[in-house]
Amino acid sequence: MVIKDEYDVVVVGAGSAALNAALSASENGAKVLVLEKAPIHLRGGNSYFTGGLFRFAYQGIDDISNLLPDLKENEKAGIDVGTYNQSDFYSDVMRVTEGLSDPNLLQILTTESFPTMMWMREKGVPMVLAYGRQAFKHEDKLKFWGGLIVEAVGGGKGLSDRLFEISERNEINILYETGATDLIRDEDGAVNKIRVKGPSGFHEISCKSVILACGGFEANQEMRTRYLGPGWELAKVRGTQFNTGDGINMALAVGAQSFGHWSGCHAVAWDLNSPPHGDRNVADLFQKHSYPFGLIVNVDGKRFLDEGADFRNYTYAKYGREILNQPQRVAFQIFDQKSLDLLRDEYFIQEVSMIEADTIEELAIGLDINLKNFSHTISTYNEAVEPGEFNPTILDGKKTIGITPPKSNWAQTLDTPPYRGYAVTCGITFTFGGLKIDSKGQVQDTSDNPIPGLYAAGELVGGLFYNNYPGGSGLMSGAVFGKIAGQNAALEAMTPQRSA
Repeated sequence: MVIKDEYDVVVVGAGSAALNAALSASENGAKVLVLEKAPIHLRGGNSYFTGGLFRFAYQGIDDISNLLPDLKENEKAGIDVGTYNQSDFYSDVMRVTEGLSDPNLLQILTTESFPTMMWMREKGVPMVLAYGRQAFKHEDKLKFWGGLIVEAVGGGKGLSDRLFEISERNEINILYETGATDLIRDEDGAVNKIRVKGPSGFHEISCKSVILACGGFEANQEMRTRYLGPGWELAKVRGTQFNTGDGINMALAVGAQSFGHWSGCHAVAWDLNSPPHGDRNVADLFQKHSYPFGLIVNVDGKRFLDEGADFRNYTYAKYGREILNQPQRVAFQIFDQKSLDLLRDEYFIQEVSMIEADTIEELAIGLDINLKNFSHTISTYNEAVEPGEFNPTILDGKKTIGITPPKSNWAQTLDTPPYRGYAVTCGITFTFGGLKIDSKGQVQDTSDNPIPGLYAAGELVGGLFYNNYPGGSGLMSGAVFGKIAGQNAALEAMTPQRSA
């Protein structure tokens, strides 16, 4: 593609947040350019590697039917989606972030979540119920749990492919193998140019607004170590190798305000033998998220966390850090035959690092963990399991007594062979620290004033997530603030004073 001299809006990045921003800017009359640092065959940012699940507020089956118009009456009769209103969404985020989430940003996210889902559907992004990930059969109905019930058709890959199709159909220009390096401000302080590096070298593109949506710094080992702490340079990167903090650093260089939890990140249990960065064929299936129904031990054969503290949607993003802190940065998820039908699809892929054995002793030997400690851990745990009804669709309170750490829910004895052990390490998804934006998605300077012509969306927006993260809220945040940033960037670009 030939680089034109000037665009109304330049979007940096090509994940879900970026492409939703581009579509929003385009529908508001802007001529839009998308910059994608990756080559075309590696495009899509982190969104490509997600499961494509969105967390949003809804009032019940009628809202879901409006979002999923192909949902049949007999299908609706066999499911229980419950309700998940705006206050539920708001409370869940505040609970898992220990009350630190920025209330203004969070209010926008929760309020705009369902309208944004409807907007994406109208744009042509198909959605389906997440049966395989978020539903268990209970009392003859498939019950969805954890406030997370809908995913894009085809998961993250399907979402990414569809957004590119829609963008190209709307004549949005996409420039591949071209990364932004510098923002340039005019004498009035407005961002009016962006410097890029592509196959032919460096080039300056004139514009009236820039939207930064090119991810956090999770793929930058130096920044991970500097901000997250020692040892984080050794973590696996779940997604793209191109999220190296470029957008954050460019914005800080022109006076943007840093914001949020810079020493925090989204990090999960990830297959031990996965590659250093995301594999586009396996995508998110290297994750291992069914641990609430089993036990997790380290190489010493000891438990180190409460597997049943909450639904996995509210714990998985913080447990990667716990695994990173274990000896050799490795842990093992242990299940017996009773739990196998509860395991997600990711446990059955060809690439999985798994050992099956008929005895606990054989399992310990196969996993190369301390046999004496492991045997003691299992026997002590089994003795501590309290009676009660096991129910995977609720916090069932079926717990252990007298051991540390406890297991607060879904505690079943491990006594039915064959046993399975899955080897996992820490996989980092995205970082929480980033840029401060206002309600229009505009980046703020260090005096809390908006920087003219500069907007942000997606992972590099700071202030929403601290310590932890409720599943599906990242994609939702990217879409919500992408839509908002795109609209306002276009409106600013089209005003007479910026268009002159």
